[in-house]
Amino acid sequence: MLNKILPAPFLSLFLLVFWLLLQNTISAGLLILGVILAILIPLYTNRGRDFPATIYRPFKVVEYFVLLLIDILISNLNIAAIILMPSRKIKPALIEFPLDIVGEVPITVLASTISLTPGTITAEIRRDGRALLIHALNVHDPDKLIQSIKQRYEMRLKEIFKC
Repeated sequence: MLNKILPAPFLSLFLLVFWLLLQNTISAGLLILGVILAILIPLYTNRGRDFPATIYRPFKVVEYFVLLLIDILISNLNIAAIILMPSRKIKPALIEFPLDIVGEVPITVLASTISLTPGTITAEIRRDGRALLIHALNVHDPDKLIQSIKQRYEMRLKEIFKC
């Protein structure tokens, strides 16, 4: 019974403590709201734990995250240039990206990475899980974009998840 209400008790405890630290004060109302959030958030996110993934190279995760942050910054500057200089010609494109990685979690991380980078979005994952449909705002060479994603992201995800 307790396992149904608190599927992840340590997460609930962490959320409650973090909530109270963010509030910088303790009152009955804040404590009650914190307890409610600490119970509801793990209940609503419980399905996410159905897809376990083992990270084999934890330091590569840090490298991947830093690379992603740098790419997001550069992409933001490129998008700002497109907006500020409307005379620049853009070439939007839909590209089918063939996947070399397998597994729901690594594919989801790659699809999310692509969508987090301004100017690109993952529109669809093919039913067989072997390709992504990517919409890119400004692509002059689709093959170059595919190789860039493979070298910058997919290769690292293969190392991180051994897939």
